[in-house]
Formats: sequence, structure tokens, C-alpha cells
Amino acid sequence: MDREQQWQVIEQQRRAVADLLDDLTPAEWDAPSLCAGWRVRDVAAHLAMAPQPPGPAAMAWLAIRAGGSFHRMNHDVAVRYSTRPGLAGEIREHAASRRLPAVTSYRNIFFDVIVHAQDIARPLDRTIEVHPRAAAAAAQRVWTMGWPFWAKRHLRGLHLAADDIEWSTGAGIPVHGPILDLLLVMTGRSVAVGNLRGPGVEALTHSLR
Repeated sequence: MDREQQWQVIEQQRRAVADLLDDLTPAEWDAPSLCAGWRVRDVAAHLAMAPQPPGPAAMAWLAIRAGGSFHRMNHDVAVRYSTRPGLAGEIREHAASRRLPAVTSYRNIFFDVIVHAQDIARPLDRTIEVHPRAAAAAAQRVWTMGWPFWAKRHLRGLHLAADDIEWSTGAGIPVHGPILDLLLVMTGRSVAVGNLRGPGVEALTHSLR
């Protein structure tokens, strides 16, 4: 997918998340997401903030406050922001925005919004559709980028292949299934293993513990 197509998917996924959030009960807002240690409202806050990034000075202060840990900074900022009312409206209002935080690129925002949409939807037994072509582009980005998921390292010895689109990567024991579920396991979401098949599933499950 080219840059323009990826931006279109980003906007579509943001709007789909906003529509889902409109209908949530208070208990669902506070339910655990697929992202370990994050509630649904925290993930929603993260998505709302992405097109409204703080400046470099603010980012530096936040990093210092989090002890230099990017993951802790991301989490703490999202938790604080999650108390704001109207997160669904914010996500919808900025769905078409192409502003980026200084430390990332549209390719990272692309897979980030796809994965986080599933983080919200799946534990609530909701569905946000992702075209296999978009999921494959996101999976390819995650596989080749290294930090923060190190998918090549964690899934070494496995051959991942999609059933719903022509896409595969890695070498070793076969694992196959929907490309969206392969993307989720590549980003550490173990719940997606249940939708995968093949002799490598046991090794995959062990790698995600």
C-alpha cells in the first residue's frame, strides 16, 4: 500500500473506533483491553492523542518523568488523558488529521491504529473490520522494524503464512491463519493464537508467554 492508501486506512480505523466507543457502557470503558495493563479508555486516549502530539520539549519532560522508559511514558500519559470526557468525539474530529508525533512516522501510526482498534474491540466481543491488504502491510512493517516488538527475534524458527491473502514471512515450523491474527501475535497479543493453526502453534504460544 502506498502512503495515501495507508492514510486512508488510518482515517477509516479511527472513525470505526469512534463509532464503537459511542455505544460503550461505563463498565466497558473500564474493561481490560488486549494491550496488557491498559483499559479500553486508556487505549482510546492514546488514539485520541496521536494526531494531537505534544511538542519536543513536552515530550522530553514526559520522558524524564517516566524515568526514560518509552512504554511507561506512553502508558502514564494515556491514563492521565483517559479521564477527559468526549474521547470518541476527539478521535472522530481528528480522524483525517495527518499530524504526527516527532518520534514516529505514518507507517507506525498505520499499524498502531489497526492493532489498537482490535485491542478495544475484541475483548468487548465487538468487530472492527480490517481489509487483509491493510493488515498485511501492517504485518510487514512490524516484521521488519525491530523495536519495540522484535518480531523476527521472538518468532524465530517459525514460518508465518496468511490464509486470506498471499503473505508469508520467517522460516521454520509452519503457522497459518488470518493475516489480522498474525499481525496481533507479532505485536504480542496472545489471544489471537486461538485463531491460528499448524505445527508451530505450540512454539508460538510459548514465545508469547
